[in-house]
Amino acid sequence: MNESLKGTVLLVDDDPAVAKVLGALLTQAGLTTYSARDGQEALSLLASKPVDVVVSDVRMPGMDGLQVLAEVSRGWPDIPVILLTAHGTVPLAVEAMKAGAADFVLKPFDREEILFTVSKALLRAHRDDGRQQARATGGFIGSSRAMSDVQAVLAKAAAGTATVLLRGESGTGKELAAKAVHDASPRRDGPFVKLHCAALPDTLLESELFGYEKGAFTGAATRKPGRVELAHGGTLFLDEVGDISPAVQVKLLRVIQERELERLGGTQTVKVDVRFVAATHQPLEERVKEGRFREDLFYRLNVVPVWLPPLRERPDDIEPLARHFLEAHAKTNGRPPFTLTADGLAALRAQPWPGNVRQLQNFLERLVVLSDTQVLGGQEVFQELARQPGLSPAPSAVSAAEVPVFATAAADSARTLESQRKEMERQAMADALKRAGDNRTLAARLLGISRRTLYNKLEEYGLL
Repeated sequence: MNESLKGTVLLVDDDPAVAKVLGALLTQAGLTTYSARDGQEALSLLASKPVDVVVSDVRMPGMDGLQVLAEVSRGWPDIPVILLTAHGTVPLAVEAMKAGAADFVLKPFDREEILFTVSKALLRAHRDDGRQQARATGGFIGSSRAMSDVQAVLAKAAAGTATVLLRGESGTGKELAAKAVHDASPRRDGPFVKLHCAALPDTLLESELFGYEKGAFTGAATRKPGRVELAHGGTLFLDEVGDISPAVQVKLLRVIQERELERLGGTQTVKVDVRFVAATHQPLEERVKEGRFREDLFYRLNVVPVWLPPLRERPDDIEPLARHFLEAHAKTNGRPPFTLTADGLAALRAQPWPGNVRQLQNFLERLVVLSDTQVLGGQEVFQELARQPGLSPAPSAVSAAEVPVFATAAADSARTLESQRKEMERQAMADALKRAGDNRTLAARLLGISRRTLYNKLEEYGLL
């Protein structure tokens, strides 16, 4: 791999010789590296440094690699973790993937393979730039008729083995729905493996799906199972399946039909027992007509179609969602409970929320962090809306009797919002840093932006 890489990698290994060699290799490739000798030191560095990818040894005294993975997944869910092990086996790989690892590499590692693996993780990290990964807990929130219908269909689908195709806009909860199908199915004790198809180019996507044999391409130093193979006995969730190329579509169709595959560079047929759940926001019927998506693959995926409605079509769910997120974020950020008033709820309901539940969740987390009061009314909601260039109050949807101050403030701000945007953005950065105790990683998470974007903005506004 001759192309220079860009990004920051945190190396976690109790063997300083391994860390030194790997650090030199990655630095030579153009990456910035930090080193930690144990899990606790790694977590401290994550709290104070901008990190794109973590590479951790599995066997370490104290906190081992899988525990490091769990802590990173909990505190920094947008950072991919690669595990290094001298004891690589398919069961260990399955355990790592079930725990959320982005990848694993065997020791002694090959230079091209480790660079290849890190580059894939960087693609995933950069894909997540500028947005916070939404993770709803405890199942779906809300009891609208639309969501009740969705849950009923998912429950019926979970009991069988048919392929499920989840349709809907971004942020509506397709990954949550896929996990719900797996957890309620007879395969619940098997692995739940995820792959974001739109995040990888064809060559990487093919190797991620089907695996590869040693020597299949430059950097393939050992045989490696793909996501389909790792999901054996469980469920494979293919997110944004509508974005895969025709060449990969052909191979995916064969796996779904025949339940067998060949690794890249291999000739041996591998039998797999996998349930497929796919998701897309693309209009697949139109892509079929345009010749961009195979009709036979569409019908193979579309056995049990489930449409997840956008938040604007289920406004009755905004209240339970808002109260759930406020309670969860208050606990996470160490703040007292918040009260949402009627005019505050009306202000939230007036928003179209084009980013759906994910956007609402991130907005409420910022509100929890930046608010100076525990009583959130229309005025408090409006003030936070005014901080966000991509959001704007919709006072016409809220009656004057419900939100007298909110409506007046909205009308006044409409004339000045653009001129004050940069100052509001600067103040939001400063407030987030203050609330986060100057922990920049946490501040970025609270603002719903990437760490690199935060650093760029801090430099722009002279806050570094």
